[in-house]
Formats: sequence, C-alpha cells, structure tokens
Amino acid sequence: MLAVVQRVSEARVVVDGRVTGEIGCGLLILVCAERGDRRAEADKLLGKLLKLRIFSDEAGKMNRSVQDVAGGLLIVSQFTLAADTTGGNRPSFTNAAAPDEGRALYEYFVAEARKAHPQVETGEFAAMMQVHLVNDGPVTIPVRIAPAT
Repeated sequence: MLAVVQRVSEARVVVDGRVTGEIGCGLLILVCAERGDRRAEADKLLGKLLKLRIFSDEAGKMNRSVQDVAGGLLIVSQFTLAADTTGGNRPSFTNAAAPDEGRALYEYFVAEARKAHPQVETGEFAAMMQVHLVNDGPVTIPVRIAPAT
C-alpha cells in the first residue's frame, strides 16, 4: 500500500459542496491500495502512520507522533498514487488495485484506524473531491508498504 502523509494544521474534504471530513492539527493521509495488497499491508501501514514521529517536541525536533499530540486523521483514497509515468506522458494506473479491491482495503483501513485512534475523518471513495489543507512545515512524507512475498 502507498500513502502520502502531510502534517497539517487543518484539512477538509469537500464532495459536491458538502464537507465529508475535517480535522484541525493532525495528518492528511492520501492512501492507495496496489494490486496484491491485503489486510496485512493495511495493518502495517496504519501502525507505521500512527507512530510516525513527525510532530515537533518542545525542543523543535520531530519526535512526536499523531497519537502523542492527540491530532486527527483525515484519510482520503487516492488511486493516482499508483501512477506509472515511465512509459510516456500519460500515467498508467495498472498498478492500482481494482476498484472493488481498493474500496474493500480502504474501508478496512478506515475501520481499523477508527478502532485505534479517537479522531478519524474521511473523504469519499471514488468521488471527485476537493481537498483543502494547510501543510504544517511543510512536512510531506511518502510511505510504501510492499506486499509480503
């Protein structure tokens, strides 16, 4: 599974003029399931993101996790993270999981996040979304969990 994580001071997702998810301080997580991903990869990715130390401590060093700072999670599905641009100017998305598999893994990831973290908001799978954010830092971290072989 792939994720691009942004440390934000605020973020929200709008679909058809309505806000589907909104957080203050926390992580905006753009997440993509790739072909071959299973729940094990989703679990590993979530564990990594909850413990990722990208929030500043009192000395200004990135030593705190989203759990340490009681921040929110805004989880947004984004299959375009699987884009392959090596073959030309039009990206190929063949590495992305099929829509039904991607949805199942996204819904599983969100459900597990809600069990593990007190504030979890979301976008809407397969919808045209507008994502508004204030990237704090800016801090943007790509994270990839490869399927076990």
